[in-house]
Amino acid sequence: MKSFDIKTKIYFGDQALERLSEIPYQRVLVITDPFMAQSSMINLVTDPLKKGRKEFEIFQDVVPDPPIEKISEGVKKMLEYRPDVIVAVGGGSAIDSSKSIREFALRVDRYGEVGLIAIPTTSGTGSEVTSFAVVSDPKEQRKYPLVSRDMMPDEAILDAELVKSVPPAVTADTGMDVFTHALEACVSTNRNDFSTALAEKSIEICGVFLLRAYLDGSDTHARQKMHSASCLAGLAFNSASLGLNHWMAHQLGATFHIPHGRANAMLLPHIIEFNSDINKHSKSQTDYLPAVKRYSTVAQILGLSSYNKIMTVRSLVNWVQFMMKEMDIPLSISQMEKISKEEYFAAIDRMADAALADGCTATNPRVPSKADIMKIYEALW
Repeated sequence: MKSFDIKTKIYFGDQALERLSEIPYQRVLVITDPFMAQSSMINLVTDPLKKGRKEFEIFQDVVPDPPIEKISEGVKKMLEYRPDVIVAVGGGSAIDSSKSIREFALRVDRYGEVGLIAIPTTSGTGSEVTSFAVVSDPKEQRKYPLVSRDMMPDEAILDAELVKSVPPAVTADTGMDVFTHALEACVSTNRNDFSTALAEKSIEICGVFLLRAYLDGSDTHARQKMHSASCLAGLAFNSASLGLNHWMAHQLGATFHIPHGRANAMLLPHIIEFNSDINKHSKSQTDYLPAVKRYSTVAQILGLSSYNKIMTVRSLVNWVQFMMKEMDIPLSISQMEKISKEEYFAAIDRMADAALADGCTATNPRVPSKADIMKIYEALW
């Protein structure tokens, strides 16, 4: 027996942030990053809190790829201030930090029920509606996915005003993260009718609005649509889980500090080829792996060629690479010109071991060996 539910209540559309003036909490801890805290955008959050006469303090020590030390500082702050709700404002790092801080603080001292409201400022991670968080251990150069239903936010607020100023490069990286979430949910061995419906809608929106949002950040309609796509993909993979693409991307981020969405995008053509066992040299076959049918459905949603299965999967790979080129995302590690070949290849064996241990392993449509993972990392150069 399977089940599907959505714990998080979602507020979206014009003036969605006004919800903060109505929340049923009085003592608020806002968790965000220094840039957000010091910019005028923070007023979009604090003004409705003031309007609702809420008490609040701001913890602004969030950094990308939240390390364990910063989580510990947040736990200390929470236990000192003892809020009855945390409001997470930012990208995946701020929301993941907030989930982890609340989880660990209440293990130390469960002084009461503490709500969690997530307000994403990028359209990418979908963390505002998932039970997942990722924390880093810089010493070990590893990322650790945390999974607990207790980490699910109680509310999510999607307001396009917070993403208008996101620069094109971040729009590109986070947008491809959305697409990767949705695509992996579609081919996951744990997919179901409900998760697939959400994932396919997210893919449809990405096909129409991602490039628009990248080319014109002030296109509010495209921004709001990508915000919705991110949330839909989050709901999908929270139910269906993810796969090989994400566990390999986690290691690239932990080892070489490549932005997560960018690492996902760079890996995606190689992962599609691996999961489908179709590459540019493939010829028609009698039987295809199960993922081929699902990739073909995604290609049709995007309006791509469906002449035969080989061409359909290849058209999906080509679409991903086209989007990367249009949005100036490098297709390979060597194109980044920041990592030496020697340094990269020296890390492959360790990254492959760490990838095999990642929590996304079980639901990938094709089970890889360590040799398979090393071969994909090598091809990424």
